[in-house]
Amino acid sequence: MSFSTLVLLGAGLVFAGRPPQDAQKPTTPANPSQKDSSKAPSARDSRTADNDAEYKIGPQDVLRIDVWKEPDISRIVPVRPDGKISLPLLNDVQAAGLTAMQLAEVISEGFKKFINNPQVTVSVSEINSRRVYVTGEVTRPGSMPLLPNMTVLQALSTSGGFTQFARIKNIYVLRVIDGKQEKLPFNYKQVSSGQKSEQNYMLKPGDVIVVP
Repeated sequence: MSFSTLVLLGAGLVFAGRPPQDAQKPTTPANPSQKDSSKAPSARDSRTADNDAEYKIGPQDVLRIDVWKEPDISRIVPVRPDGKISLPLLNDVQAAGLTAMQLAEVISEGFKKFINNPQVTVSVSEINSRRVYVTGEVTRPGSMPLLPNMTVLQALSTSGGFTQFARIKNIYVLRVIDGKQEKLPFNYKQVSSGQKSEQNYMLKPGDVIVVP
């Protein structure tokens, strides 16, 4: 047998003993962190949905009112400063202080006089009512969105610092309590040094921080 024949036979044996290319590739295990979009929302998604459902509508928020099969009545409306919205057939409807679901029930009940079995959906398009204000001797006075658990110290830290005329020991917060405006003292020097922590109030919508 010639040398070239032996070489060909050896190459054939090596090729025959080699597993197919696809078999050499290890099977990649499924990534447990990947989520199937068809599954139910996670616990975090549920909490977010719950928080949205519990949100109380406030003045200056913008609402989307959808009435099924009634495009002439469906519309986007702002919440007026008095907390009411204007709708066809119903005129003024109190919106502030209610959740979107509660308001949908109120509107649906009102439309029953004019529409057979009205199906109403309310959603909050813009949240403008949850704001606080910083005024006086700060670099950037104005309004800002009220973040969860926001304190006076946190709000002041986003106002660009104090001017040279600021009396940081005499800062106060104006807050409406039971229809009456109250003045809450805030001594920046003491609070920022770890003292008077009870003065670092958790802010509420509409609070005004005054830096004299």
